[in-house]
Amino acid sequence: ASTLPRTGDRCSLFYDSRMRRIISLLFLIVCAYAAAVVPAQPGRRVLLVVWDGMRPDFVTEENTPTLWKLAREGVTFRNHHAAYPSATMVNGTVMATGVHPGRSGVIANHVYRSDIDPHHTVDVELPPIVKKGDELSRGKYIAVPTVADLVERAGAPSVIAAAKSVGLLLGRRPNNAGANRSVTLFQGKALPDAAIDPITEKLGTFPSAHLQRDSWTTKALIDVLWKDGIPSFSMLWLGEPDLTQHQTAPGAPAAVAAIKSADQNLAAVLSALDKRKARETTDVFVVSDHGFSTIRRSIDIPKILNQAGFAATTEFTGEPKPGDIMLAGNGGSVLFYIVGHDSTVAHRLVEFLQQSDFAGVIFAKQPLDGTFALEQANIQNDHAPDVVMAFRWDASKNQFGIPGMIDADWQRSAGKGTHATLSRFDMHNTLITAGPDFKRGETNDLPSGNVDLAPTILQILRITPPDKMNGRILSEAMTVTIPSEQPQTKRIEVMKHFSSGTWRQSLQISRVGSTTYLDEGNGAFVGNAPAPNESERDR
Repeated sequence: ASTLPRTGDRCSLFYDSRMRRIISLLFLIVCAYAAAVVPAQPGRRVLLVVWDGMRPDFVTEENTPTLWKLAREGVTFRNHHAAYPSATMVNGTVMATGVHPGRSGVIANHVYRSDIDPHHTVDVELPPIVKKGDELSRGKYIAVPTVADLVERAGAPSVIAAAKSVGLLLGRRPNNAGANRSVTLFQGKALPDAAIDPITEKLGTFPSAHLQRDSWTTKALIDVLWKDGIPSFSMLWLGEPDLTQHQTAPGAPAAVAAIKSADQNLAAVLSALDKRKARETTDVFVVSDHGFSTIRRSIDIPKILNQAGFAATTEFTGEPKPGDIMLAGNGGSVLFYIVGHDSTVAHRLVEFLQQSDFAGVIFAKQPLDGTFALEQANIQNDHAPDVVMAFRWDASKNQFGIPGMIDADWQRSAGKGTHATLSRFDMHNTLITAGPDFKRGETNDLPSGNVDLAPTILQILRITPPDKMNGRILSEAMTVTIPSEQPQTKRIEVMKHFSSGTWRQSLQISRVGSTTYLDEGNGAFVGNAPAPNESERDR
């Protein structure tokens, strides 16, 4: 038998018992790492289908027969989470990047960026805003690469077909791209520009009605974008039931019809996979970006603040002055940008909100009593507002018997649907997966979130992200199971005492390993009990 050559003391270390234990430990670590990156089978594909605003409690055999059947062929995630704010552009970017909003740069649907527009709030996904943001950041408007970016860097094609404008945030490839057949379709427009021509030639122009937009986008994916083959990564973003729920409310007959329409589009996509004999090699994710609630009261924040002596506006008509407040309404949350970051104004604003009857949870850039830091909501970055407020909510039912009522901003009236609070009905959303890499007929009760989609998809496609993501691989639901850490849940609370009462707010947070999920948060001001009068004291 041959012996290892000895080279002085360094080689003799191999025979030290302590070194043997170290080597054994390293061997176990390497084995665990190897198990964590088990490669997918050759030719694996991923299809991600987003039902915008789909609450998990509406997934039933009657409402969604196709999705119901798919769930029984795969895994239902019963403790799935949106990122906060629970809104489309935030969560679309979270899904695509696997990082928290503060890290990606998209912290709300509507924000104030004085470097982009010094006088108005902006919709973060509109092409002129994205273009200006990229110019200012040298192409880093979305600060990290998306799944589509990474798939294309790996030399494989990707296709994004979105009935809504969020699609532009998910894959902003240059206009001269397309050599690898990658396309981004968003609200009837496309990158590269020429990619829209064969679609409109076959389907006509992008329709105006919501349900028809979803159908058009689905057909564009199946009949045109998949014509020459199904790419490694496809994403279909349906605008329903979100758009109809905004116009009506969760549970309204029209909203239920919109859910059934989304299910029909899912059926069409799955049928197309079957016809191409691609189901057995395709992992399908059906997810929603957020949940949904019904507006109990519409709160006119600009009017209320100005009546209280603040200089608050949704548009600067002249040069803004230090201490002026720009309001960015996001439905269930409002972002407050204080010109000059005046700490006195911030303190006064927070105390005013804490004594209101509509504030739920307040986050602040600077430490202020009775608030949470922006970091605790994962929304801190260089462009973050000074104060963020999520409206108050409760579990009472709407006119259709659906729980989840919230106060909301001035943009929609009471009785309509909206979201973006820290209500459990906004923060908990839908995720169902099925395919060769997932278990069959199971449910997963571990906390999961939209932030976990990107790392899980990249694992399936054997693509290593350049940097560590905030999300985790959902391995507990996959055929190659890696033991997950036990989940932990904690509730944090802060308060602020006033002469007239006490403000108290709380936030419930779940964690699996290093990945955190916001479960829910709420708050209220409770006035002091009146002092008993003399006659009451004598009783």
